[in-house]
Amino acid sequence: MALAWEFHLPLAPADLLRDGGPGRYVVQAVLPARELPPALVAFRTAFRARGALAVLQHFDPLYSLLHHFRAVGTAVKEDALELMMHVVSHHSNELPAILGDSGLSLADRAAHLNALKMNCYLLTGLVDAFEMETCKSGVLEVDPGGKNKKNRTKISGSLWEEEREPLLRLLMQLLQLDLRQLWGGLAVEEEFVSLMTGSCYRILENPSIGLQKYRATREAVTHLLAAALIHYDHIFSATLKITQMLQHFEHVAPVFAQAVSLWATEYGLKTLVGELLREIGQKCPQDLARDASGIKGYATFITELAEQIPALVLSNMSVLLHHLDGESYMMRNAILAAMAEVLVQVLNGDQLEEAARGTRDQFLNMLQAHVCDINSFVRSRTLQFFTRIVQCKALPLTQFQSVVSLAVGRLKDKSVVVVKNAIQLLAVFLSNNPFSCKLSCTDLAEPLKKEVQKLQEIRDCGRSTAAPAITLEEEWEAMLPEVRAATQQLFQPLQEGEEEVLEVEETVESTSEQITGLLRKLNYKSAARLTQKALCRFQGKEPFSGPTEENEATVLAVLKRLYTGSCPGENSEDPQHGNSCLKTREVVPEKQPQTELVKQEMLVQYLQDAYNFSVKITEALSLISKMMYENCVSVVQEAVEFFVTVSQFGVPQALLGVRRMLPLIWSKEPSIKEAVLNAYRRLYLSPSGDSERARAQGLVNSLSLIMVDASLGTIQCLEEIISEFVRKDEIKPAVIQLLWERFTEKSQCSSLERRAAVMLLGMMARGKPEIIGSNLDVLVTVGLSEKVCEDYRLAQEVCNAISKLASNPKPALGKNNAPFRLPQNHMLFGCLSDTVSKGFGQPSGHWIPFMEAAVMLIYQLAEGAEEICAHVLQVCSQQALEKLQEADGQKADPGVSPSRVSDGASSLPTFLLMHLVSLVGQVALQQVVYLEVSVSAELRRRRILREEEKTKKQRPQSTGNEATVEEELGLVGASADDTEAELIRSICETELLDGRHLFSAFVPLVLKICNNPGLYSDSALSAAAALTLGKVCMISSEFCDSHLRLLFTMMEKSTLPGVRSNLIIAAGDLAIRFPNLVEPWTSHLYARLRDPCPRVRQTAGLVMTHLILKDMVKVKGQVSEMATLLIDPEEAIMGVAQNFFSELSNKGNAIYNLLPDIISRLSDPNCGVEEESFHTIMRHLFSYITKDKQTESLVEKLCQRFRTARTERQYRDLSHCLTLLPISERGLHKLQDNFDCFADKLQDPAVYSCFQTVLARFRRAGGKPETKALSEELEQKLSASHNRGLNSAETCQEGSGTPMPEPAKQKPTGSSCRQPLSTANRDEDFVTPQPRTLRNHKRAQKHPSTKTSIITFSSDEENSSEDELPAELKEEETPTKTTPITRSSAHRLR
Repeated sequence: MALAWEFHLPLAPADLLRDGGPGRYVVQAVLPARELPPALVAFRTAFRARGALAVLQHFDPLYSLLHHFRAVGTAVKEDALELMMHVVSHHSNELPAILGDSGLSLADRAAHLNALKMNCYLLTGLVDAFEMETCKSGVLEVDPGGKNKKNRTKISGSLWEEEREPLLRLLMQLLQLDLRQLWGGLAVEEEFVSLMTGSCYRILENPSIGLQKYRATREAVTHLLAAALIHYDHIFSATLKITQMLQHFEHVAPVFAQAVSLWATEYGLKTLVGELLREIGQKCPQDLARDASGIKGYATFITELAEQIPALVLSNMSVLLHHLDGESYMMRNAILAAMAEVLVQVLNGDQLEEAARGTRDQFLNMLQAHVCDINSFVRSRTLQFFTRIVQCKALPLTQFQSVVSLAVGRLKDKSVVVVKNAIQLLAVFLSNNPFSCKLSCTDLAEPLKKEVQKLQEIRDCGRSTAAPAITLEEEWEAMLPEVRAATQQLFQPLQEGEEEVLEVEETVESTSEQITGLLRKLNYKSAARLTQKALCRFQGKEPFSGPTEENEATVLAVLKRLYTGSCPGENSEDPQHGNSCLKTREVVPEKQPQTELVKQEMLVQYLQDAYNFSVKITEALSLISKMMYENCVSVVQEAVEFFVTVSQFGVPQALLGVRRMLPLIWSKEPSIKEAVLNAYRRLYLSPSGDSERARAQGLVNSLSLIMVDASLGTIQCLEEIISEFVRKDEIKPAVIQLLWERFTEKSQCSSLERRAAVMLLGMMARGKPEIIGSNLDVLVTVGLSEKVCEDYRLAQEVCNAISKLASNPKPALGKNNAPFRLPQNHMLFGCLSDTVSKGFGQPSGHWIPFMEAAVMLIYQLAEGAEEICAHVLQVCSQQALEKLQEADGQKADPGVSPSRVSDGASSLPTFLLMHLVSLVGQVALQQVVYLEVSVSAELRRRRILREEEKTKKQRPQSTGNEATVEEELGLVGASADDTEAELIRSICETELLDGRHLFSAFVPLVLKICNNPGLYSDSALSAAAALTLGKVCMISSEFCDSHLRLLFTMMEKSTLPGVRSNLIIAAGDLAIRFPNLVEPWTSHLYARLRDPCPRVRQTAGLVMTHLILKDMVKVKGQVSEMATLLIDPEEAIMGVAQNFFSELSNKGNAIYNLLPDIISRLSDPNCGVEEESFHTIMRHLFSYITKDKQTESLVEKLCQRFRTARTERQYRDLSHCLTLLPISERGLHKLQDNFDCFADKLQDPAVYSCFQTVLARFRRAGGKPETKALSEELEQKLSASHNRGLNSAETCQEGSGTPMPEPAKQKPTGSSCRQPLSTANRDEDFVTPQPRTLRNHKRAQKHPSTKTSIITFSSDEENSSEDELPAELKEEETPTKTTPITRSSAHRLR
C-alpha cells in the first residue's frame, strides 16, 4: 500500500506540528508525559512485529518524549534510547539486502526511506537531548558532595558516556551503506547528512570532550565525519561548520586539528586542509581583532595542524600570510609557529631544491622581522621558535650571525619575557653551535689571522702562475685524443637510435663559427660530423679545402685549422700516449691550485663565522651579567643558567659572570639561591676524571682558580656555597684529603695553591668544624712554624681557618652551652705570640694583616686573651725601645736614613713604628669587641643559668601566683641586662684608657703622629695611625668626643687618600657606637662623596650606605650627594649608588619622601650637576615610584614647585621630572587643577615639549572617552599658553622689557662634581659643631633675609599623607644601647 505522505526532515522540531502542505507528515498530537511509558511499550511490541517500519505508526510518542525530555523520568529516557538504538541497528542490518533487491517497489522504497529518516531523526534527537543535559549538569553542578550530583552523574554521565561510543559506531555503519538507492539513485539529501553529522558536532561542543578518557569517542566522531566527507560530499558544509565552531568553542581547536590531520593522511582528504585554511585566511583581520575567543580557536588550530601535517600547511601558507600584518598578535604567533614547524619538519637539510631553499629563506626572514614585533608576546614567541629551529639544527649557517645579533639586541628589551627567551636562545646557540667546543675570541683570532694570510699567499701564487696564457695550439694538443676518437666514429655505421640532427649553415663563415662553438663546448662528435658535411657542401672553399678523399686525417686537419685559426704545419697524428701526458701536464696543475683555493676560502669563512659568533657571545655576556640582579626571578635564573653553559664552552669572560653570580647565594628568594648552588654544583662538583683522586684534583684546581685575585666579598660568598655542600655531604673525603696533602706539602703545589687549600679547608669547616678541630695540631705546627716569616699570608689564612672553631656569640634559643675556648697555655697561642713578636722587627708588607688575624683569633678562642695580647704588646714595645736606644747610640751619625722617622732627638725605622701603632689599634678594637660581645654574652649566659637553678628550687613551693613570678623574672632579666651593659660601658669609659692600663702609654704616640703630618710624612704610617686613632676612639665616648675634631680635620685636609679612606671607615664605626657624638659631623661624611679620589668616594659611598640603611644618620637633605654617585665615571661607584637606592626603596616610602629634596638640590645651578646628568639621575630614582598614590601626589607637588622656581633650568628640570611619571587619569586631573602654576612657563619650548610628551604617553595608554576629552582640553590650554607666551616674549623684546627668568648659571664641568682638597681651610672651620637647634638659630640671625634660587620644599611635611614614612631619625629615636661593628682589614687602605 502506497503511503499518502512523505516525511520531511524539519529545520526545527516545531515544524512537525504545523501542516507544511499536502503529502507532508504532521505530528497529530503530543502525548502528555504520563502516557509515554505505555506508548513506548506499544512501539516495542510493534517493532517486534514489523521491524524498523513500526516507526511509521509510532513516531508521535517518541516525538512527544523529545518534547517533554526534561520532565520525563530517567528510566523512560533510558528505555527510549535503548529501543531506538535497537531499531536503527535492525534497520541498518536489513538495508543492504533491501538496497540490493532490484525488484523493490516504489512504495516499499518510500516506506523504508521514511522509516530511515524518522528513526535517524529520533535517535539523533535523543543524542542532542542527552548531550545538552550532560553539559548543563556539568556547568550547573554546585555541590560536589551532594546526592543530586551522584544521581545526575549516573543518569547523564555514566549511562550516556557508555552508550555514546556504540551509538556513533552504529551511525557510521549506517552511513557506510550506499543509501542513494533509497533516493532513487540520486544524491542523498543534504538535510539527512546534516542530521547525522549534526550529532557529531553537538558532541564535540562538550567542553570535556578533550579529556583523555573520551579519546575513543573523539575517534568515533572523526571516523563518522570522515564517512560523511567521503561518501556524501560533506566538505563544503564541514568547512563552514568547523570554522564556526573554532570561532565559538576554544576547546575544539586541538580536536579538529587532530581530526583534519587524520582525514588528510588516512582518508586522502587533502583538499579539506586547503579549504579550511582559505576560509580562515579570508577572515577580515579587523573583525578578528575584535573577537578574542575566535582568534584563539583559529590560532590554536593553525599551530597544531602545522605540527601534525606541516607539508600540507606549507602548500596553503600563502592564504594566511596577510594576517601577519593584522592587529591580532595571536594570529601572528600562530602563523609564525606554523612557519617554524615547516622549517623544522619540511624545509630542513642540505638537499633542498632551489625553490624550497628560497621558501625557507623567505620564512626565516619573516621570523627575523617579527623578533622586533610591536607586541612583546610575539617577540618572545618568535625567539622560542628560533630556539626550537636551532635545537633541531634547521637554521642554515648563513643565517647564524643575523639571528644571534637579533637575540643579543633583544637582551635590552623592556619585556621580561622577551629577555628571558633571548637568553635561552643564546644558550641554545652555544650548545648547538657548529664551530667549536671552545669559543674564545683570543684563541680564534690567531688561527684566523694565519689562515687569512695563507689564503692571500695562495691567491698571489695563483696570479703569478696564471700569467703565461695557454696557447690555442696547446689547447688543441690537449683535446686531440678525444677529437680523434670522435672522428673515428664518423666512419663507422650509425648505431640504432642515432639520428643526424645537425644541418650545415648557409654560408662558410656561419658554419665555421658553429663548428668552433661545438669544439669549445666539448661536443667533439657533433663538430666532426658537421665538418664532414661541410667538406661535401663547401668543397674547395677555405677552410674546407684540402684532399678530395674524406678520411680521418682530413677532418682532423680542418678541425685544427678552425680551432687554432692557422694551417696545420706538421702531421697531427701524434702518439695518443704522448698527448695524454701533455694533457696531464697542462690541465691537472691548473685544477689543483683552484681546489686548494676553494678549500682555503671555505676554511677562512668558517673561522671568520666562528670568530664573529664568539664576539657576539662575548657582547651578550656583559649584558646578561648585569641582569643577575633584576627583580624578575625567572630572568635571574636564566642568566645563571646561561653562564653555566658559557663556562662549559671555555669563553674566558664567563669566569667574571660565574663570580658575579656568587652574591646571589644570599638571595631571599629560595629558587635563586638554589639556582646558584646548582650552577656551582655543575661547574665544580662534577669534574671529569678516571679515578676518585683525579676528580678530586680537578675540583680543587678549579676552585683554587676562582679564588685567584678574589675580593673578600667573593670569598665570603664562596664560603657559604662550599659550607652548604659540606653540610649536604656533597664533597667527597678524597677532596679534603687532597687539601690536607697540599697544605702539608706532601703533594707538590705552588705557594698560591697551598694558600688556597687552607682557605678551602676553612670554608668547609664552617659546615663541619671537626674538619679543622681534628687536625688543629697539624695546622699550628705546619702553618705557624718557624718558616712563617716566609709566607705571612699563609699564616693569616691558617688563623682564619682556625677561627671557624669559635662558637657563635649569639647561641641558639634555649641553648646555654659554654662557648668553645682553649686554655691560655695552649701551643696555638704560644706560636701566635712568638710569630707576631718575631715578625714585629722585620719589614714585611704582609705582617700587619697576619697580626690582625692573630690578635682576633686570640680574643676569639683564648681564656685570658687580654693577658696574652698585653704580653705581646710589651714584647713588641720592648723591641721598639731597644731599637730606639740603638738609634740614640748612632745619634752622632751625620745622615739619617730616609726609611726612619725622627723628631729631632732620636729616630726609629718607619715600618717599626707603623707595626707598633697597628698592633695597638688592633688590640684596642678587639678588646672592645671582646668586652661588648664575648664577656657580655658570657655574663648573660651565667645569669640565665643561675635564674634557671633558682626557678627549679622555687617551683615545688610555688602556689597560684606563677604568672606574677614570671613577670617579675622578666623585669629582673631586663634590668640585669642593663646592669651588665653598664658594667661593660664603665670598664671601657673609666679603666681601659686610664694611666694604670697599657693603652695609655701608646695613645700620646698615636696622637703625635696624627697631629704632625709634616714630621711623620710616610703615607703608610699616616694611614695606620689614622686607623688606630679611630679604633682607640671606639673605647671611650669621652676620648672620642675630645678627638673627633682631629679625626674630621684629618679626613678633610689630609692629602693622602689612604688616610681619608681609613678615617671614613672609622667614622662609620663611631657613628654606630656613639651616634649622638658623630651626628653633628654628618655633613663632613657626606662631603667625602665628592672626594677627588675614586677610592675614597667608593669607601664613603659604602659607609654611608650602611649608616643610612641602618638608620644611623639623617638623610633628609644631603642624600642628594648619594644621588650624584649615580653619574660617577667609575662603574664600581655607580654600582654602589644603585645598590643603595635599590635597598632604600625597600624601606617603605623612603625614596618618595626624599625625592623633593633631591630635586630641589640637584636642579640648583650652583650644585654643579649638568642637565643631562640630572636627567640620568632622575630616570633612575623615578623608576622606584610605582604606587598610584605616590605618582598623583608627586604630580601635584612638582606642579606647585613651578611657582617657586627662579631659573629656566629649574623649569626644564621640573617638567622633565613630570615626563618620568606614569600619569593616570587622576594624575591628569591634578595637572588640570594646577594648570595656573606652570602656565606662564610654557613659553619655554623645552617645558612645552615635556608636557606634550606627558599627554602623548597618556593617550597611547588609552582610556575612557571623557578622559580623552579632558586630555584634548588640556592640550588646547597648553598650546594656547605656549603661543601666548611666545607672543608676549616678542612684545617684551620690542617694548620696555619685562624681566624674564634669569638663565641658569653654568659652572665649569671640570670641577662640577669633585671638589679638590682645599689647603687654605683655617682651623676655625673645624670647631666642633654645636647642637642643631642652636646652629640653626645663629644662622637665622646671621642671614635674616637672604634669598637663593634653590627650590624650597617646606610644604612636603604639610602635604605628606599618613602612610608616608619619614626616612630620618627623630631625637627620641636615637639609640641608647650601641654596639660596635668591625670591618675587615681588606677594605682599609693604608
